[in-house]
This record gives sequence, structure tokens and C-alpha cells, in this order.
Amino acid sequence: MKYDPIKRELGGVFNKKPVLRKLFYRLLDVLLLRTWHVKRAIKSNFKNCKKTPLQTLDAGMGFGQYSYFLARKFPAWQIKGIDVKEEQVFDCNSFFKEAGLKNAYFFKQDLTELKDENCYDFILSVDVMEHIEEDDQVFSCFFRAMKSNGMLLISTPSDQGGSDVHEHDKDEHSFIDEHVRDGYNIDAIQEQLKKAGFSRTEAHYSYGIPGRISWNLSMKFPISILNVSKLFYTILPFHYIIFFPWCLLLNWIDATSQHKTGTGLIVKAWKE
Repeated sequence: MKYDPIKRELGGVFNKKPVLRKLFYRLLDVLLLRTWHVKRAIKSNFKNCKKTPLQTLDAGMGFGQYSYFLARKFPAWQIKGIDVKEEQVFDCNSFFKEAGLKNAYFFKQDLTELKDENCYDFILSVDVMEHIEEDDQVFSCFFRAMKSNGMLLISTPSDQGGSDVHEHDKDEHSFIDEHVRDGYNIDAIQEQLKKAGFSRTEAHYSYGIPGRISWNLSMKFPISILNVSKLFYTILPFHYIIFFPWCLLLNWIDATSQHKTGTGLIVKAWKE
């Protein structure tokens, strides 16, 4: 299933005016369960850092919704966003300038070629690593780019059905064609990060049973029908009118619960 074309089409609509892009961010905040988990982790680990001038890297910032969240919540922070897609970089720089947010800036860069050293107190990577074949190289780049006592936060699919692939079906492939791997093992990714140099790691599952139901209702079904025909844009508002409240409830339950397994991972790593 092609995900990037749908993202480009949505971006084209919501980039027309700053107010529309803000609305787009708000919709992503409530519909994408990973946003609930990522923001919860950030608030928990940086609750006393609102006025601390930290250097932050949004590694693979995409539409820039997490940079927007960080720039507003932590005005003393300096946020650098990088992405391989030039249009995303241009759109983010344009929007943030119009929005009057001067503590975030964006560049085109491949994470495998990141050369920064001892620059960042916090590195955020949300649903990026499943797109990169050379993940060990990127983890090493993250470690080198981070200051001592810095923290890395990763959101990525797990090997427990991440990318909508199920272990019992060996011929099943990722729901998202752009993924180069279906998901990470919760222990293996922590070992990779320690091999890259990180001294301490933590990880937990996201997208438990409530999250998987919400994902199907809020993302998988809409993306699937839009890949069939763009005419289905006309029925999406009615779909969300019916299911939006249930998705909110399911997302809240998933984000506030502990899961023995799940299709997503929230991974943290620290550099001494």
C-alpha cells in the first residue's frame, strides 16, 4: 500500500494557509496514536526543562508536527529538523516563519550522512527507522551527534505485528510499501543502540489491543480505500463522524496502559 502519495496530497491541501496546517497538526495529534505515546514520553522526561535551553534534533521530521509541538511547549529550546524530502523542508521552513516560531529550522539531509558531533541534548525519531536499511549506521550517527547525558527517543513498529504484518503469515508484507523492515524486536533494538555506544536503554510496547482497533478505524481503512479511488475522499468525513469519538477513547486507553505486547515500540536511550 502506497502511503507517501496520500501524505503528499494531504500536505498539498493543508499547506495552503497556516491556519489549515495548524488544523492538520491538530488532526494528526488526535488521530495518530504514536503522537499520544511520543508526547507522553517527552512530557515525562522533560517536565522540568521548559526554560532550559536544550539543543534538539527532529530526525526525519516529515510534516514537522513534533517540531511544532516542541517549539511551542519549550520556547527556550533550539530545534533542528532534517528530512530527505526537499518539499517537506521547504514547507516546514515556510510555515514556521509564517507562524512566528523562531526556535526551529529545517534542512535537507540524509540521516545516514549525519556529521554533527556532540550537538544535541535530545534527539527525536518518530516512525523513521523502519524506512532506513542502514539502521546501525544511523544509530551510530545519533550517538556521535548527542551530548553527554543526552537522550534519544524512537517510535517505530515492533515485530509483533508492526506494519500490519503478522508472525503466523510468513508471506505477508508490510501494509506500508515504503517500509524496509516490518518491525523491531524489543530486545534487539536495545542491543543495537548499546552497540552504537548508548549506555542505558528502555523500551515498551505501544499499539496494544485498543491501539490496533483505533489504527484500523482511523488509518488503515481510510488509506486503503483512498488507494483504490480518490472519490472516497467524499465519504471520509462521514466515516470520521461515526468513528472519531471511539478512536479518541481507544487512543487514550492505549496511551495510559501497559502492554505485554503491541505492534509499536517506544524506545529511549541515553549517552553517558
